[in-house]
Amino acid sequence: MAILGIDVGGTFTDAVLLADGQLRTAKIPTVRAQEHSVVKAAAEVGAEALPLERFTHGTTIATNALLERKGARTVFVATAGFEHLLHLRRQTRAHLYRLCVDHPAPLVPLERCFGVHERVGPHGVLESLRLDSLPEFDAEAVAICLLFSFRDSTHERLLAAEVRRRLPDAHVVASHEVAPEFREYERASTTAVDAYLGPVLRDYLGSLARRCAEAGLTEPLVMRSSGGVCTLGEAAEHPSFVLVSGPAAGVVGAARVARLAGLQNAISFDMGGTSTDVCLIAAGQAGRSGERELGGFPIRLPTVDLRTVGAGGGSIAWRDAGGALRVGPRSAGADPGPACYGRGGLEPTVTDANLVLGRLPATLAGGLELDRSAAELSLGDLDPEEVVAVVNAEMLRALRLVSIERGHDPRDFALVAFGGAGPLHACALAEELGIGTVLVPAAAGVLSALGLVASDERRGRVRSYVVPLDEAGLLPSEGEADLRYRGQSFELTVPLGGDLAETFNRAHEERYGYAERARPVELVAVRTAEVRAGPEVRLAGGEPLHAEGPAVVQLEGATCWIPPGWVGDRDGNSTLIIRRA
Repeated sequence: MAILGIDVGGTFTDAVLLADGQLRTAKIPTVRAQEHSVVKAAAEVGAEALPLERFTHGTTIATNALLERKGARTVFVATAGFEHLLHLRRQTRAHLYRLCVDHPAPLVPLERCFGVHERVGPHGVLESLRLDSLPEFDAEAVAICLLFSFRDSTHERLLAAEVRRRLPDAHVVASHEVAPEFREYERASTTAVDAYLGPVLRDYLGSLARRCAEAGLTEPLVMRSSGGVCTLGEAAEHPSFVLVSGPAAGVVGAARVARLAGLQNAISFDMGGTSTDVCLIAAGQAGRSGERELGGFPIRLPTVDLRTVGAGGGSIAWRDAGGALRVGPRSAGADPGPACYGRGGLEPTVTDANLVLGRLPATLAGGLELDRSAAELSLGDLDPEEVVAVVNAEMLRALRLVSIERGHDPRDFALVAFGGAGPLHACALAEELGIGTVLVPAAAGVLSALGLVASDERRGRVRSYVVPLDEAGLLPSEGEADLRYRGQSFELTVPLGGDLAETFNRAHEERYGYAERARPVELVAVRTAEVRAGPEVRLAGGEPLHAEGPAVVQLEGATCWIPPGWVGDRDGNSTLIIRRA
C-alpha cells in the first residue's frame, strides 16, 4: 500500500509518494485547471499504478477565490435589526495611524442583507421565528447568522430549511454549522466567507473527483486549516475549513522533520516566492489558534497558528518617497519572475540580490539558468546586502511574533527552513534570534506535500459556554478551553484537565506578567478533536556532507547559504543540520 500527498501552488504542483518505505517526489508546473495538475503529478510519481491507502490534497483554490473576490453572489440573513452586521464590524480602524484607510468591502452588499423576526435569549425563546418575514430573493449562496444561535440553533435550523426549500440549488450555510461561538461579527464573517466560497470549491472538488476516478486514483482527502484532513464532501460543504490548506501542510512537514532529527521544539519557516509563513512547534505539536484573519475578514475556526508576511524570493525592492529602501509586498511572481530568470522581468528582487551576492548557483534545480548580469542591471544602485537585510527584518518580525511575543525563548527552538528561498535566509534570522540550530531538509522544496503524507486525520469540535467556570459542570478530560477573567473581553486557550482555573492563572501570568487568583474565571468555549494518527514517515538517507561557512550547498531539493561562523553536517539522514561554530 502507498500514501500520496499532492500540494498545488500558484507556480508548481508538488507530489510526494510513500511506498514500501521509500519516498518519491515530483514537481510540475501548475496549469489553470488545477485538477489536471493533480492527476499529472500523481502520474509523475507512479501513483496511478499502485493501490493507495490514502491520498491527501492541499489546495489554495478557496484562499485565492477570497483574495481575488471571485466567489458566489451571496445573500446574508440575520435577526431583524442586525442586517448591517457585516458592515458595522467591530468599529475598529483598518489602520491605526491612517484615518482615511478603509476596511475591505464586505462580501455581501447592503442591498442583499435581510432580517427575519426572531429572538433567542440566554434562557430560551423571547420571540418566535416568523418565516413569513423572510423576503423573496435570488442567490447562488446564502449565509444565515441569527443572534444567540450558538446557544440555541433551533430557529437557525428552521430558517436554513426554509431557504433550502425556496432555493434548492443555492449553497446555504448556517452559522451553527461552522462557528457555533459567541461574538456575532466574527461568527457572521466566518459564515459569509463559507457561503461565498461554496460554489467555487464545490465545482473544483467535483471536477477533481471525476478526474481522479478516470485516472484510477483513490478519492483524495483535503488538508484542513487546523492541520488535519477532511473528505471532499466536507470541504465542498464548508470551504472555510480549508482556507490555509497548503501552508498548514508545510507546518506538519516541518514538525515531522524536527522530530526525526530528535527535536521537539522548532519554528517552521516557509519562504516562498511571494510570502513567508512561520509557525511555532512546541513539544512536537504545531501551535493552533481559534481565529485568524484572511483578506481582511476574521475567520473564527481552529487553524494552525500561522503568521504570514509579504516577503519572498520574488519580492520587489523599491524606494519610498522618503528614499528609504522597501522590499515587498509586491512580487515579480512566476511570470515574468525575477530579472535573473531571463523571462523579461526588469525590477530588482530578493532572488536577484542573492544571486549577485553569490548565494545562488548559476543553475537552479530543474535546469533554470540564472542571468547574473540581468540581476546586476535590475539592482542598479541598490546594495544587494541591504536588500537582503530589509527582507530579513520583515521576516524577523513574524518570527518574533510567534515566539518572543508569545512568551517563548527562541533560543530553545530549532529553525526548520524550507520553501524555495527559506534555506538562503535561515542562518541570518537564526543569528538575530539567538537560535543555534537550523534544519534544512533535502525535500525543502516539496515539504508541504510531505506534510500531506504525514498528516493526522483530525476533526475538531467546539462548544460555547460563556458561564462562570464553577458552573460549567463536567468537562472533557482532553482538549482545550478558552478562559478569561470575568469582565475581560478576550480569552486565553489552555489544555483541559487538572485544576483548570490554576492552569489559566499560570498562563495569564506567563503571557501578561500577572494573575488575579481571587477574581472569578469564566469558561467561554471548549474545543475537542478526534485524531487518528498519520503514517510514520522515514526520510531516505542522503550522502554525508560537511560544509563550513561561507558556503553554498546544493541539496536534492534546495539551495542553502551557510554564512561565516556556521557549520553544516549531514550524516545518515537527508536533513542538513547547521549549527553555529
